[in-house]
Amino acid sequence: MKYNLQLTFQYGLTIFLSAFLLFQVQPLIGKMILPWFGGSASVWTTCMLFFQATLLLGYIYSHWIVKALSPYRQSILHIALLLISLSLLPLTASELWKPTGSEDPTLQILGLLFASIGLPYFVLSTTGPLIQAWFARERTGGIPYRLFALSNFGSMLALLAYPIAFEPFLATKWQSYCWSALYTVFVLTCAVLAWRNRNSIALVEVEKEHVPAPSASRLFIWILLAACPSILMVADTSFLTENIAPVPMIWVAPLALYLLSFIICFENSGWYKRKIFLPLLIVSLFILAYLPTLGLNELPVVISATINLFSFFVVCMVCHGELASQQPNSRYLTTYYLMLAVGGVMGGFFVGVIAPYWFTENYELSIGIVLTAIVVALVFLSGTQFKTKQLKLASFAGIASFLVLISMIRISDHSHDMDGIELTNRNFYGTLKVYVDRSGEYKLMQHGQISHGSQFTDPAKALEPTTYYVRESGVGQAILAKSQSKEPIKVGVVGLGVGTLAGYARKGDIYRFYEIDPQVIAAAEKHFTFLSSSAATIQHVLGDARLQLEGEPDQQFDVLVIDAFSGGSVPIHLLTKEAFAQYFRHLKSDGVLAFHITNRFLNLRPVVKTAASAFDQDIKLVSVSASDTNVGYRSEWALVSKDKKSFQNIQFVNAQEIEDSKGFNLWRDDYSSLLSIIK
Repeated sequence: MKYNLQLTFQYGLTIFLSAFLLFQVQPLIGKMILPWFGGSASVWTTCMLFFQATLLLGYIYSHWIVKALSPYRQSILHIALLLISLSLLPLTASELWKPTGSEDPTLQILGLLFASIGLPYFVLSTTGPLIQAWFARERTGGIPYRLFALSNFGSMLALLAYPIAFEPFLATKWQSYCWSALYTVFVLTCAVLAWRNRNSIALVEVEKEHVPAPSASRLFIWILLAACPSILMVADTSFLTENIAPVPMIWVAPLALYLLSFIICFENSGWYKRKIFLPLLIVSLFILAYLPTLGLNELPVVISATINLFSFFVVCMVCHGELASQQPNSRYLTTYYLMLAVGGVMGGFFVGVIAPYWFTENYELSIGIVLTAIVVALVFLSGTQFKTKQLKLASFAGIASFLVLISMIRISDHSHDMDGIELTNRNFYGTLKVYVDRSGEYKLMQHGQISHGSQFTDPAKALEPTTYYVRESGVGQAILAKSQSKEPIKVGVVGLGVGTLAGYARKGDIYRFYEIDPQVIAAAEKHFTFLSSSAATIQHVLGDARLQLEGEPDQQFDVLVIDAFSGGSVPIHLLTKEAFAQYFRHLKSDGVLAFHITNRFLNLRPVVKTAASAFDQDIKLVSVSASDTNVGYRSEWALVSKDKKSFQNIQFVNAQEIEDSKGFNLWRDDYSSLLSIIK
């Protein structure tokens, strides 16, 4: 008995460590590379695709060695892989993979991840099915599937611990060292188990009774049941951030619920009961289909997000509960997990690769909702014995009617979204829309909920600055103050939008716009006239602004505008001490640095204040309320002087000092914490 407990503990520790490390490395490596790709949310989607694909390769490897190799050869091969993977420590992202601005971001990120963490992540991904297979042959009659629940618990713990216990207290370098140390412990524990299993009996010999292999249709159902929650997890995260609460780390909630459903369903299959969850599924799918048609931004964020997340959790419970109820004999354990991995990769590939490049709108959530309804209906109908033909026909009719209902809701919603649209386009950086408002007075550009500017449709007022950039705004006052001289000025702008700031330009001025998204440049030039009608010389620089500024000679800007913070997804690499050093390098001696820090969910004041203080510079906050005429939006601009004397000659309206934030740590390239600035 004592031996069995010790053995179970060793297996449990190894599988827990592997899962914990798998989900710790995801935000860690994402944090390392996010600055190189503009802070786009699609970076995380692409990372998820890499993690799921590598997980699939790990499951293929586990399935192969269990079926094709003797226990002795399995042990030797796996120990060799474990030891080789140690040579890649400590974990780091090579700067050789930094983009220049012309590469395909998806391929660049996938290549970077493969070169940086490919082998350690692959080794970790093999652990779940392989350890369970070893456990099944060493402890005949044991329950290896409960180890899968433990694995998901380790994943969820790592997911929740990173933003709370690691990111706020440790620089990226020290996070990497901690991860590498834990990985070394994992290698030792896994190698011990592998060595002990070298003389075990092969799993096919342990299970002496004849058990038929799962049919092709059963394998296909496993794949589909795994794919549906995978699609919805990423698609619903995008929906949450774009339509309900663009809060940093909001992706944690759907992923945590996804893992929680695995834990509940695989720890004890009794938790999932069809008679409870299938009716809840009908309600939940209807809610997920109908939510996008509501004015969710008018509801309290907590209510709308809770409704959404509860519905998503029910979907995960049904799909994972059905999967848990179909667990095969342990002889086919690796086949089972392989199908789950195939489904996860298919879902991730659809959302991460197909959708951004094939769809002009966010259709993947709608597809995921309808597909889930179809798959669960197939599972229900194939496993139910109906007492009468009438009952069977009634069930078919009810399911068909429900599928038609949710499909029509989604089709109608997408059709409504296209009303008045001049342009809708989508790429790696998101979905961009250009449309004329209902009054016909303005033309607007929008990314999700985030406005990128607007312009009067009346040609007489076309060059009048609007939204966050009106004349009384901080950036408006800074440019107008510099324009009082007769000499031409040079203005740098990080973030093009519709090109509103070009409306301030005079003949002889130079306006240099840095923009990472080529579709924004194309839309601003084709659908708006700020750039084409400007009297200034307009320059475009394609690529991430931080990387471009690092590679350029001093630009000698009179005003440098950093306008990338009006949304919830904040490019942290534009707010660090190292970024400020680049900004000051490109400013004239009396230049002004203007940060747009308007944000519903984040308080960016202490970030810019501590950075300005680190360089011993003055900083002013200019806050403007929304205009009664709807021309101007509520805005906050932080203005930083390169030379303290320059502010003495400028009297900013509505300017105030930013209070010192005691205890707030200066953000650096290797340290930041979004948790510390959430409102």
